[in-house]
Amino acid sequence: MAADEVAPDEVPPTAAPQTGGLDRSHKGSAAASVTFETPDGKPVTLAAFKGKPLLLNLWATWCAPCVKEMPTLESLAKTAGDRMTVLAVSQDMEGAAKVAPFFTKEKLVALKPYRDPKLGLSLAYQANLPMTILFDSAGKEVWRFTGAKDWTSDEAKALIAEAK
Repeated sequence: MAADEVAPDEVPPTAAPQTGGLDRSHKGSAAASVTFETPDGKPVTLAAFKGKPLLLNLWATWCAPCVKEMPTLESLAKTAGDRMTVLAVSQDMEGAAKVAPFFTKEKLVALKPYRDPKLGLSLAYQANLPMTILFDSAGKEVWRFTGAKDWTSDEAKALIAEAK
């Protein structure tokens, strides 16, 4: 092995996962100050959601794993109440024209159709969809997860409980 190579068991703990999964390498980072759209088309940033934990999901209607996990995010949003905000932000470039019919078809009511047609959040977080990022109540990142997940599972609940 060359001097500049790293053995697989010596990967630094800050290295982001290459194939998805849980990544804690950005823990403590402030939320990106990127502007995206509320369901009624007004500009908003993640800072507007400070004060309680935020589970941010970046997804798209054309992304099969995203669509697969959406019912579990809907269930989580229904049960989260005032303890946490669950925010699903579409990365569809067509914006409301694509996202609103999807929400109607899938009967999503607890989640709201936030949109990021300029892909600012995807670019800021170098996202492979779906990507879910947990922020604490101060707006600091706790972890990010790449790939679909059952957000109602005991494993997911334990991860979400890490946010204060």
